[in-house]
Amino acid sequence: MTEATATATRVLTLADIGFDAARALLARHALELVRVDDGDAIPGSYWGECEAGVIADTVYARADTPVHSLLHEACHLIVAAPERRTSIHTDASDSQAEEDATCYLQIVLADELAGFGRERAMADMDAWGYTFRLGSARAWFEHDADDARAWLEQRQLVVPRT
Repeated sequence: MTEATATATRVLTLADIGFDAARALLARHALELVRVDDGDAIPGSYWGECEAGVIADTVYARADTPVHSLLHEACHLIVAAPERRTSIHTDASDSQAEEDATCYLQIVLADELAGFGRERAMADMDAWGYTFRLGSARAWFEHDADDARAWLEQRQLVVPRT
């Protein structure tokens, strides 16, 4: 079975990679990761069920939370202006530009999680149902995301290209 076939049936979850690396990554961005008990409702989850939730500087997730969901919600908090972050509860999106920056940053930060990485992140984003003009997360990231990258560079959230 190829990775693409495996991804089409199941996205990678925190149970697959563990909480420690994700917790450390979020801490580097002044965020806290709180593990929610299996079967309990996830506080601040926009999508419900197993999807990650956000409240202020905290990301909530269970073992069955998809890694791409954890990164996406965490990146919403990372890209939010500090004065806005404290008021975020469940719905973190502020604008299309911020949403695009969030998607871009989640792909970049995926490389910091052993056992995940940007290739798997993009495949899982496609499997989950993210939609991009060019048809896939990879095509968008590689050919249509210059505005998202510029937005992140302007705010010093990614290193400028040289």
